Amino acid sequence: MRLSYPLQRLAGVAGLLSAAVLVVNAAKRAQLIPTSAVTQLLAPLAEVFALALITALYLVCEARIGRLGRIAFAVNYVALAALVGVEFVINLVFARLSADQIADLRAGPLGVALTVASVLFLLGSVGFAITLAATGIPPRGALALYALGSVPVALRAFVPEWVLDTSLVVLALGVGWLSVWLAGARRAEN
Repeated sequence: MRLSYPLQRLAGVAGLLSAAVLVVNAAKRAQLIPTSAVTQLLAPLAEVFALALITALYLVCEARIGRLGRIAFAVNYVALAALVGVEFVINLVFARLSADQIADLRAGPLGVALTVASVLFLLGSVGFAITLAATGIPPRGALALYALGSVPVALRAFVPEWVLDTSLVVLALGVGWLSVWLAGARRAEN
């Protein structure tokens, strides 16, 4: 399936919006901007916009991506969709609960769901970036930033806060670069 140029550009714009939300999320977490109802509601939009970006990247590279790439795309897509829910829980539910209540929720099925979403995101984002890089179509530097930024985000429960904040910016740089490339590419290459 070929991606039309207007849809390709629209996906690039969606990716830029995703990158912008990632930067806002990092700034909020680092307390560079205040946490507000608006920043809490914006947080899940990073993944929502990223769904359009990765779908367009898949369609641009589809002829060269292979079976492993298709699987990595599917895992990445499902993970991003699951992370929309994770962001809603973290930003709209956990923000209003005590540490004990959060620990209690994480000890049950919600903790399992959060872990599954994180593992899927780790496998999907790194796998998709590697398979896209193998096609030789998107810029490899952008894919490297996407993959490198994704790892600490996926492992957020195990990394220091400053590492998570930095990785959100690295991820935003990768997403932004891919978005600019996608919006500027005249047509899908095969």
